[in-house]
Amino acid sequence: MRASISALLLACVALLGCDSRARDATPAAWVKLDTVPYTLNNKQDAIAFVSPDLGWYGNGLGRIYRTTDGGRNWREIFRKPGTYVRTLEFLDARTGFMGNVGPGYFPDVTDANPLYVTHDGGVSWTPAPAPKGPKVTGVCAIDVLRVGGKVVAIRAGGRVGGPAALMTSLDGGASWTSQDVSGLTGMILDIKFISASTGFIAGASAADERRSHALVLKTSDGGQTWRKVYESKRPMENTWKLAFPTSTTGYVTVLSYDPDPANVRRYVAKTIDGGDSWRELRVADDKALIEYGVAFIDARHGWIGGDPGGYETRDGGASWRPANMGVAVNKIRILPTADGGKRLFSVGKAVWRLDLPPGG
Repeated sequence: MRASISALLLACVALLGCDSRARDATPAAWVKLDTVPYTLNNKQDAIAFVSPDLGWYGNGLGRIYRTTDGGRNWREIFRKPGTYVRTLEFLDARTGFMGNVGPGYFPDVTDANPLYVTHDGGVSWTPAPAPKGPKVTGVCAIDVLRVGGKVVAIRAGGRVGGPAALMTSLDGGASWTSQDVSGLTGMILDIKFISASTGFIAGASAADERRSHALVLKTSDGGQTWRKVYESKRPMENTWKLAFPTSTTGYVTVLSYDPDPANVRRYVAKTIDGGDSWRELRVADDKALIEYGVAFIDARHGWIGGDPGGYETRDGGASWRPANMGVAVNKIRILPTADGGKRLFSVGKAVWRLDLPPGG
């Protein structure tokens, strides 16, 4: 493990958090953590935490790293060439799930098993039980639904570029069923359930990115049936990540591949009625911006991750300002801290951390 400037900066942030006068004078800032450089493509996709200190991140090289001290130090605990670690979710310090994007989309991905499980904190992984139902080619998203602190459902779905399929476990991952949803969406890029009955899929109207529109599906019966609640009017778009800070307010990033130089406006879509209707909000007029991750600590204060950079809003998406939170941030995690504050982690080209004081 290496001592680093990042660790020193984090220590400074922690000290400032203890002094209300210093906190008022120096707004909290994202800090880049000391991690292994990543050069395969523009971003790493997967990060998960079960506490402000214990977490994991993974990437397209089939590598998973773990921290036990809030990101100050990381250790590689797993490596499997040919596997693309697309998403990670942990139920506790020992049991977790890893989604692999599968062959046929990214080069050099040879692993055809879409979902793995660990029971030793990520040191070893075995294929999850095969689902009863249609084949699942790859996994881009895993959603764990807890009700009253108890895990009641785990869902995994994918994938980018299609085909679209959804896996569901109602027994903590011991068994799975699957369903083909390719007739409703060309891809599954994120999944978010806000109750046992109500959930959402971020997807695309077609598997071919050249023809797709951004798409959100909603279920009100636990995933048995789905209906379209949002579709963009522009081609070469898909939705990417979902965030629901409340049961009625939600956000989804809209990713554009359109090469037309006149198409410069970038959007997020927002709902305030529990996902039944959505409206687009302007983030920026920036042809270079590709939006990925999204997270909100409440209905008004949130971030989106993007390439070449991220954005922050404090007014529910009415206005956005650039945020120095890393390049090509694909996932943002929010953890409550013992003092009533928040600790955030982002993963993209690198891993960054933000510590917010209570009320920050």
